Amino acid sequence: MRRYRRVWMDSVRNPFAPGAGNPPPELAGRAVVLRDIHVALQRVAAGRPAQSLIMVGLRGVGKTVLLVRIAELAKAHGYRTLAAEAHEGKRLAALLVPGLRAALIAFSTMEAARETARRAMRVLKSFLNVVSLKTSDFEVGLTIEAEAGAADSGDLEADLPALLVSVAEAAKAAGKPMAILLDELQYLTGAEFSALIMAMHRVSQLNLPLVFAGAGLPQIPVLAGESKSYAERMFRFPEVGALSDEDARMAIEKPARQEGAAVDDDALTEILRVTERYPYFLQQWAYDAWNLAADDRITLPDVRAATPVSIGVLDRDFFRVRFERCNASEKRYMRALATLGPGQHRTGDVARRLGLKISSLAPARDRLIRKGMIYAPQHGDVAFTVPLFDAYMMRVMPDGTF
Repeated sequence: MRRYRRVWMDSVRNPFAPGAGNPPPELAGRAVVLRDIHVALQRVAAGRPAQSLIMVGLRGVGKTVLLVRIAELAKAHGYRTLAAEAHEGKRLAALLVPGLRAALIAFSTMEAARETARRAMRVLKSFLNVVSLKTSDFEVGLTIEAEAGAADSGDLEADLPALLVSVAEAAKAAGKPMAILLDELQYLTGAEFSALIMAMHRVSQLNLPLVFAGAGLPQIPVLAGESKSYAERMFRFPEVGALSDEDARMAIEKPARQEGAAVDDDALTEILRVTERYPYFLQQWAYDAWNLAADDRITLPDVRAATPVSIGVLDRDFFRVRFERCNASEKRYMRALATLGPGQHRTGDVARRLGLKISSLAPARDRLIRKGMIYAPQHGDVAFTVPLFDAYMMRVMPDGTF
C-alpha cells in the first residue's frame, strides 16, 4: 500500500496545499456573495445603480480569496480594476493613487476619453499636492499641471470624492467601468473611511461606472455607521464566516474526488469538528491528512495523525506571526481573554482575570483592536478576530507567562 501510495502521489498533486497564492481548491459556500457582486457588476457596466460590497468576517474565512474572485469577475465584464491591501501605517491615498494613475494613463490613450482623462490626471495632481505623501510610498511621475480648485482643499472628505468622480467620469468616457477592491479595511482611519463612503455616495448619485468591493474584520459595519449614517444604504455587508456542514464537506470531498481519492465519513466528521468548519483550517487539515494517508482513501486515523501536524504548522505560520506583533501587556490581555473560552466576553471579566480595573486595561484593549487581534461585537464585549486563537494562547502561554 505504501508503495502504491508513492506511485499515486507522484501522479497527482495534493489539491489542498495551503499558503500564500494557493486559494482553496473548492470555493464552497460563497455562492450568494458571488452572485450578488456579479449582478452589481453587470448593473454598473450597463449604466444602472448598484450597491457596493464590503465583506466582513474573522481571519481565515476566505475574504481575500473572494476579493480575488471578484476581481476576476470584474475583468471578465470589461472592468479596469484597482486592488490594494491596507495595513498599519499605510495611508488610503497611498493605496489608491498608483492604481488611479495607471487607469487614467490607459484611458487617456482612447480618443473618446482623452480630454476627460487628462482633466482627471490634473485633479489627481491637485490631490497629490495637498495629501503630502512620502515619496517612498510610490512613484507617481505626474508632470502635468494641477487642476486649480479641484480636490485641493486639504480636507479628505471633500477631496477624495472629487478625485473619484473625475476618475469615474474618465472611465465612463472610455467605456471602461472601474472596480476598486480594498482588503483589510479595518486599518483605515476614521477620516479615511468617512471620505471613502462619501466618495462612493457621490459616484452613486451621479450614476458613474465605478464599483467598490472591500473586506475587513467584523467591526467594519459599526465603523461605517459611525462614519456616515447612510453607509448602510451605500453598501451591503455580507458576513463571511464558518461554512455550513454541507458546504464544508463539499469543500473537502469534491477536490479529493476530482483527484480519484475518497474521504471516509468519520474522517470528514473529525476534520469538521477540529476545524470548526473554518475554510483556512479545513484546507490545512485536509492537506496534512492527504499527505499521511497510505493510499487513495483518507481515514479517521489519518486525520487524527494529521491533527498535531496541522496544529504545529498553524502555530508556527498562522498564529505566531500575529502573536509576535503584540507587546507584553497585550499578550497578557489576550491570555486572560483566552481563559474565558471561545466566543465573546465582557471586558469586565477579562479585567477580573487579571486583577485589574477595566480603565487600566483600556489602552491594551484599544491597541489590540487597532492591530486587528480582537474586536468589540457590542459595547463592553471583546472577542478574538482569529478563529481558534484562544486555544493557541493557552498553548503558547500555558501558565499565563511567556
